[in-house]
Amino acid sequence: MKIAVDAMGSDHAPIPDVAGAVQAAKELGVEIILLGPQDVVQTELAKHDCTGARITVVHAPEVVKMEEHTIAVKSKKDSSMVIGMQMVRRGEADAFVSAGNSGAVMAAALFHLGRLKGVLRPAISALYPTVQGRCVVLDVGANTDCKPEYLVQFALMGRVYAERALGIAQPRIGILSNGEEEGKGSILVRETYELLKRSDHNFVGNVEGKDVPLGLADVVVTDGFTGNVLVKLSEGLVMAIARMIKRALTGGWRAKLALALMLPGAILLLPGIALLWPSIKRLIARLDPDETGGAPLLGVRGPVIIGHGRSNAVAIRNAIRAAMRAVEGDIVGAICDGLAEATTAGLPQMDETA
Repeated sequence: MKIAVDAMGSDHAPIPDVAGAVQAAKELGVEIILLGPQDVVQTELAKHDCTGARITVVHAPEVVKMEEHTIAVKSKKDSSMVIGMQMVRRGEADAFVSAGNSGAVMAAALFHLGRLKGVLRPAISALYPTVQGRCVVLDVGANTDCKPEYLVQFALMGRVYAERALGIAQPRIGILSNGEEEGKGSILVRETYELLKRSDHNFVGNVEGKDVPLGLADVVVTDGFTGNVLVKLSEGLVMAIARMIKRALTGGWRAKLALALMLPGAILLLPGIALLWPSIKRLIARLDPDETGGAPLLGVRGPVIIGHGRSNAVAIRNAIRAAMRAVEGDIVGAICDGLAEATTAGLPQMDETA
């Protein structure tokens, strides 16, 4: 398996991008193709021990910067994003990973890979941590304005990803709304509800924001504006709570005195903490966005994973792992099969140019 990686994608490229690629090549056994200005990428790559790693560098002299969007993708035909997408299209790479601007990555995918036949709008999906594991939320930024038919296709694509990449049998499908009862929500939500109710998806109805982290659905569909707000709010909330706890435990002389008095007792708890440590590590990993790595762009003619701009080496490595899962699970082929069966599944059909 060959994964093309945009070495110039992240906010601090190429440092974390190259480091994460080296980790993936050595730990996951995948062949990596790094894309970027050859002298820049080779200089950064020389800082790492690449023994046993299968890594090649493909020269891409132009870079689509984080503040650039669709126009840059069109004008910079020798950029790492464009060349990477073209390699996937020609079969020279099995998937593409980038921590660059998500709009630019999506534009490059549409221009150079294209939509799958029958897909109305591609969607960016996110793996959201829940008390039961993870759920797939889509769209989280590709389509701010949606039609009910788009959300029904998001449900199909999310179901396929949950089954093939996450191993969830018969994933439960929910639609994000401001109430649990049928009839609640915007016009978009209500019309989508009726369509999903007639489909063969395992549709569980409306889910509220509080229901998502509780794991009441395995796939949650919504428009890109609402989904992006949900994900960004959750990320900020986790960071804010961590900072508030730290401030409460270390701020002021009373807190510091209390910690000092508790220290002897804490030492006695060390054996118990050691026994619990594997469970604690799993909990931390579930809440850490770096462990997810990136968001799959579903609905285009090839596996594409979009990482966060602030990705570190661990996040890049895990984004590559997500790309490997998408290839191994043949997500693209499964979505094609699902669309082909759309009529019998009760899904609405629209003209592809809609």
